[in-house]
Amino acid sequence: MFTHVMVGTNDPAKAKQFYDAALGALGIGEGMAFGDRVFYQSPTGAFGVGKPADGNAACHANGGTIGFAAATREAVDAFHAAGLANGGSDEGAPGKRAQAPGNAYGAYLRDPCGNKICAFTQLPEGE
Repeated sequence: MFTHVMVGTNDPAKAKQFYDAALGALGIGEGMAFGDRVFYQSPTGAFGVGKPADGNAACHANGGTIGFAAATREAVDAFHAAGLANGGSDEGAPGKRAQAPGNAYGAYLRDPCGNKICAFTQLPEGE
């Protein structure tokens, strides 16, 4: 459905440090910098972070969340820990999410610019 998702930042270097760590914990390789933008590629699409093209300051979307797929509960936990250790803030500690479909386990972060992201996996039945 999507080719890519892009969010804004006012500090591309700080954003790269944060996303290299948080997405790296999910098995996504280091971001590739192109000027003041950084892109992360996976087999299912791309995620980018950079300064807005219009030259105005970046701000986060109120009500917006970008979810990343995690292979395991441990990957969700590592994503959350790596994000916190690299300038992110907690927006929802790792745990089961009763309001989500299936047997979902996830965690939420705010990146250094305030963008809300999460990582989710589906746990086996009975967990």
